[in-house]
Amino acid sequence: MLTIYSDDHHLHHGRCELMDGQLMPCFEMPSRADHVLQRVKDRELGPVQAPYDFGLAPLQRIHNRDYLDFFKGAWARWTEYGEDGDLLPYTWPARTLRRVLPTSLHGQLGYYSFDGGAPITAGTWQAAYSAAQVALTAQQAIQRGAHSAFALCRPPGHHAASDLMGGYCYLNNAAIAAQAFLDQGHRKVAILDVDYHHGNGTQSIFYDRRDVLFTSIHGHPEAEFPFFLGYADERGEGAGEGFNFNYPLPAGSGWDTWSAALEQACREIEHYGADILVVSLGVDTFKDDPISQFKLDSPDYLTMGARIARLGKPTLFVMEGGYAVEEIGINAVNVLEGFEGAAQ
Repeated sequence: MLTIYSDDHHLHHGRCELMDGQLMPCFEMPSRADHVLQRVKDRELGPVQAPYDFGLAPLQRIHNRDYLDFFKGAWARWTEYGEDGDLLPYTWPARTLRRVLPTSLHGQLGYYSFDGGAPITAGTWQAAYSAAQVALTAQQAIQRGAHSAFALCRPPGHHAASDLMGGYCYLNNAAIAAQAFLDQGHRKVAILDVDYHHGNGTQSIFYDRRDVLFTSIHGHPEAEFPFFLGYADERGEGAGEGFNFNYPLPAGSGWDTWSAALEQACREIEHYGADILVVSLGVDTFKDDPISQFKLDSPDYLTMGARIARLGKPTLFVMEGGYAVEEIGINAVNVLEGFEGAAQ
Protein backbone atom coordinates (compact mmCIF):
# COMPACT_ATOMS: atom_id res chain seq x y z
CA MET A 1 0.00 0.00 0.00
CA LEU A 2 1.29 3.44 -0.90
CA THR A 3 1.77 5.83 2.02
CA ILE A 4 1.84 9.60 1.51
CA TYR A 5 3.68 11.57 4.17
CA SER A 6 5.08 15.07 4.68
CA ASP A 7 7.70 15.98 7.24
CA ASP A 8 6.02 19.40 7.42
CA HIS A 9 3.88 18.07 10.26
CA HIS A 10 6.82 18.77 12.59
CA LEU A 11 6.21 22.49 12.02
CA HIS A 12 3.11 22.21 14.20
CA HIS A 13 3.92 21.45 17.82
CA GLY A 14 1.55 23.15 20.23
CA ARG A 15 2.83 23.86 23.69
CA CYS A 16 -0.51 23.51 25.43
CA GLU A 17 -4.21 22.81 25.15
CA LEU A 18 -7.11 23.63 27.47
CA MET A 19 -8.42 20.45 29.08
CA ASP A 20 -9.95 19.55 32.43
CA GLY A 21 -9.72 23.10 33.69
CA GLN A 22 -6.04 23.64 33.01
CA LEU A 23 -3.51 24.31 30.31
CA MET A 24 -1.59 21.10 29.75
CA PRO A 25 0.88 19.71 27.19
CA CYS A 26 -0.80 18.74 23.93
CA PHE A 27 -1.67 15.08 23.45
CA GLU A 28 -1.55 15.73 19.70
CA MET A 29 2.22 15.81 19.13
CA PRO A 30 4.67 15.18 16.27
CA SER A 31 5.75 11.81 17.64
CA ARG A 32 2.31 10.44 16.73
CA ALA A 33 3.05 10.56 13.00
CA ASP A 34 6.68 9.60 13.56
CA HIS A 35 5.64 6.33 15.21
CA VAL A 36 3.18 5.52 12.43
CA LEU A 37 5.76 6.24 9.74
CA GLN A 38 8.36 4.07 11.45
CA ARG A 39 5.89 1.19 11.69
CA VAL A 40 5.02 1.57 8.00
CA LYS A 41 8.72 1.21 7.22
CA ASP A 42 9.39 -1.60 9.70
CA ARG A 43 6.52 -3.66 8.29
CA GLU A 44 7.49 -2.84 4.70
CA LEU A 45 3.90 -1.84 3.99
CA GLY A 46 4.89 -0.25 0.69
CA PRO A 47 6.50 2.87 -0.77
CA VAL A 48 6.41 6.18 1.08
CA GLN A 49 6.00 9.26 -1.08
CA ALA A 50 5.98 13.00 -0.43
CA PRO A 51 2.83 14.88 -1.44
CA TYR A 52 2.28 16.96 -4.54
CA ASP A 53 0.98 20.50 -4.15
CA PHE A 54 -2.53 20.95 -5.53
CA GLY A 55 -2.86 24.50 -4.25
CA LEU A 56 -5.71 26.11 -2.38
CA ALA A 57 -8.50 25.34 -4.84
CA PRO A 58 -9.36 21.86 -3.47
CA LEU A 59 -9.36 23.26 0.09
CA GLN A 60 -11.75 26.01 -0.97
CA ARG A 61 -14.21 23.35 -2.15
CA ILE A 62 -14.71 22.48 1.53
CA HIS A 63 -13.59 25.46 3.59
CA ASN A 64 -14.83 29.05 3.43
CA ARG A 65 -12.31 31.44 1.92
CA ASP A 66 -12.65 33.87 4.83
CA TYR A 67 -11.80 31.07 7.25
CA LEU A 68 -8.76 30.03 5.20
CA ASP A 69 -7.58 33.64 5.00
CA PHE A 70 -7.92 34.01 8.76
CA PHE A 71 -6.12 30.75 9.52
CA LYS A 72 -3.29 31.47 7.11
CA GLY A 73 -2.67 34.94 8.50
CA ALA A 74 -3.40 34.44 12.21
CA TRP A 75 0.18 33.79 13.35
CA ALA A 76 1.56 36.89 11.64
CA ARG A 77 -1.11 39.00 13.31
CA TRP A 78 -0.27 37.40 16.67
CA THR A 79 3.43 38.22 16.36
CA GLU A 80 2.51 41.85 15.62
CA TYR A 81 1.44 41.98 19.28
CA GLY A 82 4.94 40.86 20.23
CA GLU A 83 3.69 37.43 21.29
CA ASP A 84 5.35 34.08 20.60
CA GLY A 85 3.25 31.67 22.69
CA ASP A 86 0.50 29.48 21.32
CA LEU A 87 -2.52 31.37 20.02
CA LEU A 88 -5.63 29.99 21.73
CA PRO A 89 -9.19 31.37 21.89
CA TYR A 90 -10.71 32.45 25.17
CA THR A 91 -14.23 33.46 24.15
CA TRP A 92 -16.79 31.99 21.77
CA PRO A 93 -20.14 33.17 20.29
CA ALA A 94 -22.25 30.96 22.56
CA ARG A 95 -26.05 30.69 22.51
CA THR A 96 -26.90 34.03 24.13
CA LEU A 97 -24.33 35.99 22.14
CA ARG A 98 -24.55 37.40 18.65
CA ARG A 99 -22.72 35.52 15.91
CA VAL A 100 -20.85 38.40 14.32
CA LEU A 101 -17.30 38.53 12.99
CA PRO A 102 -15.29 41.04 15.06
CA THR A 103 -12.24 42.84 13.71
CA SER A 104 -9.91 41.80 16.53
CA LEU A 105 -7.68 38.76 16.29
CA HIS A 106 -9.03 37.23 19.50
CA GLY A 107 -12.63 37.84 18.47
CA GLN A 108 -12.06 36.24 15.08
CA LEU A 109 -10.24 33.30 16.65
CA GLY A 110 -13.23 32.65 18.88
CA TYR A 111 -15.55 32.98 15.88
CA TYR A 112 -13.58 30.41 13.89
CA SER A 113 -12.99 27.94 16.78
CA PHE A 114 -15.23 25.73 18.89
CA ASP A 115 -12.81 24.78 21.66
CA GLY A 116 -9.41 25.49 23.20
CA GLY A 117 -7.78 22.37 21.77
CA ALA A 118 -6.43 23.69 18.49
CA PRO A 119 -3.46 25.97 19.23
CA ILE A 120 -2.03 27.99 16.37
CA THR A 121 1.77 28.13 16.27
CA ALA A 122 4.25 29.55 13.79
CA GLY A 123 4.09 26.40 11.65
CA THR A 124 0.46 25.32 12.06
CA TRP A 125 -0.82 26.68 8.75
CA GLN A 126 1.95 25.02 6.73
CA ALA A 127 1.57 21.73 8.59
CA ALA A 128 -2.20 21.67 8.05
CA TYR A 129 -1.87 22.76 4.42
CA SER A 130 0.64 19.98 3.78
CA ALA A 131 -1.60 17.43 5.52
CA ALA A 132 -4.39 18.35 3.10
CA GLN A 133 -1.96 17.87 0.20
CA VAL A 134 -1.06 14.47 1.66
CA ALA A 135 -4.73 13.48 1.50
CA LEU A 136 -5.11 14.84 -2.02
CA THR A 137 -2.01 13.01 -3.26
CA ALA A 138 -3.30 9.72 -1.85
CA GLN A 139 -6.67 10.49 -3.42
CA GLN A 140 -4.99 11.02 -6.78
CA ALA A 141 -3.28 7.63 -6.52
CA ILE A 142 -6.64 5.93 -6.13
CA GLN A 143 -8.13 8.07 -8.89
CA ARG A 144 -5.36 6.75 -11.14
CA GLY A 145 -6.16 3.13 -10.35
CA ALA A 146 -4.70 2.13 -6.99
CA HIS A 147 -7.10 0.03 -4.91
CA SER A 148 -5.98 1.66 -1.66
CA ALA A 149 -3.68 4.32 -0.25
CA PHE A 150 -2.77 5.70 3.17
CA ALA A 151 -2.66 9.44 3.82
CA LEU A 152 -0.52 9.84 6.95
CA CYS A 153 -1.97 13.22 7.82
CA ARG A 154 -0.99 15.33 10.77
CA PRO A 155 -2.58 17.44 12.14
CA PRO A 156 -5.79 15.41 11.89
CA GLY A 157 -8.91 16.87 10.33
CA HIS A 158 -12.28 15.31 11.11
CA HIS A 159 -13.33 17.86 13.76
CA ALA A 160 -12.76 20.80 11.38
CA ALA A 161 -15.93 22.15 9.76
CA SER A 162 -16.16 24.47 6.78
CA ASP A 163 -15.33 27.51 8.95
CA LEU A 164 -14.35 26.06 12.33
CA MET A 165 -11.21 24.62 13.87
CA GLY A 166 -11.12 22.57 17.05
CA GLY A 167 -10.27 19.20 18.52
CA TYR A 168 -6.69 19.35 17.17
CA CYS A 169 -8.12 19.86 13.65
CA TYR A 170 -7.82 22.80 11.23
CA LEU A 171 -8.49 21.50 7.71
CA ASN A 172 -10.74 18.50 7.09
CA ASN A 173 -8.45 16.18 5.16
CA ALA A 174 -11.02 13.40 4.67
CA ALA A 175 -13.69 15.83 3.45
CA ILE A 176 -11.26 17.52 1.07
CA ALA A 177 -10.34 14.15 -0.43
CA ALA A 178 -13.98 13.05 -0.66
CA GLN A 179 -14.89 16.23 -2.52
CA ALA A 180 -11.96 15.73 -4.88
CA PHE A 181 -13.30 12.28 -5.81
CA LEU A 182 -16.69 13.83 -6.60
CA ASP A 183 -15.13 16.65 -8.60
CA GLN A 184 -13.25 14.06 -10.66
CA GLY A 185 -16.32 12.16 -11.74
CA HIS A 186 -17.44 9.85 -8.95
CA ARG A 187 -21.13 9.95 -8.05
CA LYS A 188 -21.12 8.58 -4.50
CA VAL A 189 -18.48 8.60 -1.76
CA ALA A 190 -18.87 6.91 1.61
CA ILE A 191 -16.95 8.03 4.68
CA LEU A 192 -16.40 5.63 7.58
CA ASP A 193 -15.10 7.38 10.69
CA VAL A 194 -13.66 4.93 13.22
CA ASP A 195 -12.03 7.49 15.54
CA TYR A 196 -13.10 7.39 19.19
CA HIS A 197 -14.45 10.93 18.89
CA HIS A 198 -17.30 11.83 16.57
CA GLY A 199 -16.25 13.47 13.30
CA ASN A 200 -18.46 16.48 13.88
CA GLY A 201 -16.73 18.56 11.23
CA THR A 202 -17.17 15.97 8.51
CA GLN A 203 -20.80 15.42 9.44
CA SER A 204 -21.60 19.12 9.32
CA ILE A 205 -19.91 19.58 5.95
CA PHE A 206 -21.98 16.88 4.24
CA TYR A 207 -25.13 16.90 6.40
CA ASP A 208 -27.44 18.26 3.70
CA ARG A 209 -25.93 16.25 0.82
CA ARG A 210 -26.69 12.82 -0.60
CA ASP A 211 -23.52 12.39 -2.67
CA VAL A 212 -21.52 11.63 0.50
CA LEU A 213 -22.68 9.03 3.02
CA PHE A 214 -21.24 9.67 6.48
CA THR A 215 -21.00 6.89 9.08
CA SER A 216 -19.29 7.23 12.46
CA ILE A 217 -18.64 4.88 15.40
CA HIS A 218 -17.65 6.82 18.51
CA GLY A 219 -17.93 7.45 22.21
CA HIS A 220 -21.39 8.64 23.17
CA PRO A 221 -21.47 12.47 23.06
CA GLU A 222 -23.57 12.58 26.24
CA ALA A 223 -20.27 12.00 28.01
CA GLU A 224 -17.55 12.42 25.38
CA PHE A 225 -16.06 15.18 23.23
CA PRO A 226 -17.38 16.90 21.12
CA PHE A 227 -20.56 16.60 23.26
CA PHE A 228 -22.84 18.61 20.95
CA LEU A 229 -22.93 16.37 17.87
CA GLY A 230 -22.85 12.65 17.15
CA TYR A 231 -26.20 11.42 18.46
CA ALA A 232 -27.97 8.53 16.77
CA ASP A 233 -30.98 10.63 15.73
CA GLU A 234 -28.84 12.87 13.49
CA ARG A 235 -29.75 11.43 10.09
CA GLY A 236 -29.08 14.35 7.74
CA GLU A 237 -31.38 17.09 6.53
CA GLY A 238 -32.85 18.27 3.26
CA ALA A 239 -31.33 16.34 0.37
CA GLY A 240 -29.03 14.65 2.86
CA GLU A 241 -31.74 13.14 5.03
CA GLY A 242 -31.06 9.44 5.47
CA PHE A 243 -27.39 9.71 4.50
CA ASN A 244 -25.88 10.22 7.96
CA PHE A 245 -25.49 7.38 10.45
CA ASN A 246 -24.01 7.71 13.94
CA TYR A 247 -23.27 4.79 16.23
CA PRO A 248 -22.53 6.26 19.68
CA LEU A 249 -21.28 3.66 22.16
CA PRO A 250 -20.81 3.74 25.95
CA ALA A 251 -17.45 4.02 27.67
CA GLY A 252 -15.79 0.66 28.18
CA SER A 253 -17.04 -0.82 24.91
CA GLY A 254 -14.83 -3.62 23.67
CA TRP A 255 -14.48 -5.36 20.34
CA ASP A 256 -17.78 -7.27 20.48
CA THR A 257 -19.83 -4.10 20.92
CA TRP A 258 -17.68 -2.02 18.62
CA SER A 259 -17.60 -4.58 15.81
CA ALA A 260 -21.39 -4.90 15.90
CA ALA A 261 -21.58 -1.16 15.16
CA LEU A 262 -18.99 -1.59 12.40
CA GLU A 263 -21.18 -4.27 10.86
CA GLN A 264 -24.16 -1.90 10.84
CA ALA A 265 -22.08 0.85 9.25
CA CYS A 266 -20.77 -1.54 6.60
CA ARG A 267 -24.30 -2.61 5.73
CA GLU A 268 -25.27 1.02 5.20
CA ILE A 269 -22.22 1.55 2.98
CA GLU A 270 -23.08 -1.54 0.96
CA HIS A 271 -26.69 -0.41 0.58
CA TYR A 272 -25.56 3.06 -0.48
CA GLY A 273 -23.51 1.69 -3.37
CA ALA A 274 -20.55 4.03 -3.01
CA ASP A 275 -17.93 4.28 -5.75
CA ILE A 276 -15.20 5.11 -3.22
CA LEU A 277 -14.65 4.65 0.51
CA VAL A 278 -12.76 7.17 2.67
CA VAL A 279 -11.83 5.91 6.15
CA SER A 280 -11.12 8.46 8.86
CA LEU A 281 -8.61 6.24 10.63
CA GLY A 282 -8.45 7.10 14.30
CA VAL A 283 -6.96 4.46 16.59
CA ASP A 284 -7.76 6.17 19.89
CA THR A 285 -10.23 3.32 20.41
CA PHE A 286 -7.25 1.44 21.86
CA LYS A 287 -7.62 0.20 25.43
CA ASP A 288 -4.66 2.25 26.73
CA ASP A 289 -5.35 5.51 24.94
CA PRO A 290 -4.95 8.32 27.50
CA ILE A 291 -7.98 10.40 26.49
CA SER A 292 -10.44 7.73 25.31
CA GLN A 293 -12.54 5.01 26.89
CA PHE A 294 -12.94 2.06 24.51
CA LYS A 295 -11.17 -1.26 25.03
CA LEU A 296 -9.99 -2.43 21.60
CA ASP A 297 -6.70 -4.34 21.56
CA SER A 298 -4.05 -4.40 18.86
CA PRO A 299 -5.21 -7.65 17.15
CA ASP A 300 -8.69 -6.14 16.78
CA TYR A 301 -7.34 -3.62 14.29
CA LEU A 302 -6.31 -6.41 11.93
CA THR A 303 -9.88 -7.70 12.02
CA MET A 304 -11.19 -4.18 11.49
CA GLY A 305 -9.10 -3.77 8.36
CA ALA A 306 -10.21 -7.14 7.01
CA ARG A 307 -13.90 -6.24 7.46
CA ILE A 308 -13.43 -2.93 5.67
CA ALA A 309 -11.72 -4.77 2.81
CA ARG A 310 -14.77 -7.00 2.35
CA LEU A 311 -16.71 -3.93 1.21
CA GLY A 312 -14.72 -4.27 -2.00
CA LYS A 313 -14.34 -0.52 -2.52
CA PRO A 314 -11.28 1.48 -3.56
CA THR A 315 -10.33 2.81 -0.14
CA LEU A 316 -8.45 5.87 1.04
CA PHE A 317 -7.29 5.75 4.67
CA VAL A 318 -6.80 9.19 6.24
CA MET A 319 -5.01 9.36 9.60
CA GLU A 320 -6.97 10.99 12.42
CA GLY A 321 -6.54 10.45 16.17
CA GLY A 322 -4.73 8.04 18.46
CA TYR A 323 -2.71 9.18 21.47
CA ALA A 324 -1.12 6.07 22.98
CA VAL A 325 2.04 7.05 21.16
CA GLU A 326 3.97 3.81 21.58
CA GLU A 327 1.09 1.79 20.12
CA ILE A 328 -0.37 4.17 17.54
CA GLY A 329 1.91 2.87 14.80
CA ILE A 330 1.14 -0.77 15.57
CA ASN A 331 -2.61 -0.22 15.60
CA ALA A 332 -2.82 2.01 12.53
CA VAL A 333 -0.66 -0.29 10.44
CA ASN A 334 -2.58 -3.33 11.69
CA VAL A 335 -5.71 -1.87 10.08
CA LEU A 336 -3.84 -1.39 6.80
CA GLU A 337 -2.28 -4.85 6.90
CA GLY A 338 -5.61 -6.43 7.77
CA PHE A 339 -7.15 -4.62 4.82
CA GLU A 340 -4.40 -5.64 2.43
CA GLY A 341 -4.44 -9.27 3.55
CA ALA A 342 -8.18 -9.58 3.01
CA ALA A 343 -8.17 -7.64 -0.24
CA GLN A 344 -5.64 -9.90 -1.95
